Amino acid sequence: MEQRYSAVVIGVGPEQGLGATLARYFAAKGLHVYIAGRSEDKLQRVAEKIRKKGGSATAVIADATVERDVAHLFKIAQLDGYSLDIAAYNVGSNIPSPLLETDAETFTALWRQNCLGAFFFGKEVVKAMKDQQGTLIFTGATASLRAKPPFTAFAAAKAGLRALAQGMAREFSPLGIHVVHAVIDGVIDGERAKKQFPDHVKAKGKDGLLQLDAIAETYWAMHKQHPSAWTHELDLRPFKEPF
Repeated sequence: MEQRYSAVVIGVGPEQGLGATLARYFAAKGLHVYIAGRSEDKLQRVAEKIRKKGGSATAVIADATVERDVAHLFKIAQLDGYSLDIAAYNVGSNIPSPLLETDAETFTALWRQNCLGAFFFGKEVVKAMKDQQGTLIFTGATASLRAKPPFTAFAAAKAGLRALAQGMAREFSPLGIHVVHAVIDGVIDGERAKKQFPDHVKAKGKDGLLQLDAIAETYWAMHKQHPSAWTHELDLRPFKEPF
């Protein structure tokens, strides 16, 4: 029987978002894509678009911060008989909050979304890939590397994600699992940015924002790297972005 391969993307929301774009891109490469998120309506719209383009996708409602939800997602993929080829953790939210105004609930929520969920997801990916080669990509942020108020709580969570990715890379690379931490250093040209800060988006001008398809192309390039020359961490930013 011919081996069938799949991709898993968690953190799929708006059609014009990174999670949905990654799912469409992986499907176009011939993988059956499992898309996961908390909104059934959004997931179904993304899955339908994939199918209309000739790809195949399964939508699974899952909260990345709930361990049983993440385990259930991978159980479905296992029962379908696919071998996991690539997985992407794209969950995360950013809440601006000066430190003295940040309560424990906000700090914990950011950590659960940006770090704890990645821990649950990473464990399941390793179990699914333990007898084969594959790629696990975590979407990071500028805050993964440096903290800046009023985003200190977010930075603490993203720094934890980076540490998780480093530890997993060192532990599981020898087993053939390529763990990548992608630092998104800039604003993504997606639905969320256009709704939350349209003036900032407009001010960036042509090619001043990270393009969704360009990020997906880079993720795929990391996946296709020869194992003798793997990249663990890379940063992506528009050429106009200061750093």
